[in-house]
Amino acid sequence: MRIADVLRNKGAAVVTIHPDATVMEFLAGLAEHNIGAMVVIGREGLEGVASERDVVRQLHVHGASLLARPVSSIMSRLVATCTKTDSADDVSMLMTERRARHIPVLENGRLAGIVSIGDVVKSRMEELQAEHEQLRDYIAQG
Repeated sequence: MRIADVLRNKGAAVVTIHPDATVMEFLAGLAEHNIGAMVVIGREGLEGVASERDVVRQLHVHGASLLARPVSSIMSRLVATCTKTDSADDVSMLMTERRARHIPVLENGRLAGIVSIGDVVKSRMEELQAEHEQLRDYIAQG
C-alpha cells in the first residue's frame, strides 16, 4: 500500500498554521478541527510541525505564558516528510525511527497531505482484513 492509497481513504486536506500565530490560536485550531497536529507553513513553505505533545512539553517549562508565544517557539523544525509513492510500511518505519506521529506528504516540493500513525495503522488493518477475507473465500471455494 502506498501513501497515495492512505490519502485516498482519509482525504488530502491539511490544516496549516503560520509560524507567527500564537499557541492559543494553534490550540483553538486543533480543537476546531479535532486533530492532534498542524503543519506550520511560512513564507518559504514548510517550516515545521506542531502537535499537542509540543504544547505539553513547553507548558511544563513556560507555564500559562506559553499561550501567548508564537507557534514557531514550540514546533518541531526537523520534519520527516514522505511522498505519495512511498509505501505505508516505509513511512511507518520512518515514524518509528524518528518518533514522529505526523508526517507531511510532499509532491514536487508542495504540501499534498499529511498522514498520522493512526492513518497508517488503520489502512494496514483494512488491508489485512481484505487479505483475510480473500483467503477465507479461497479456502471456502477450494
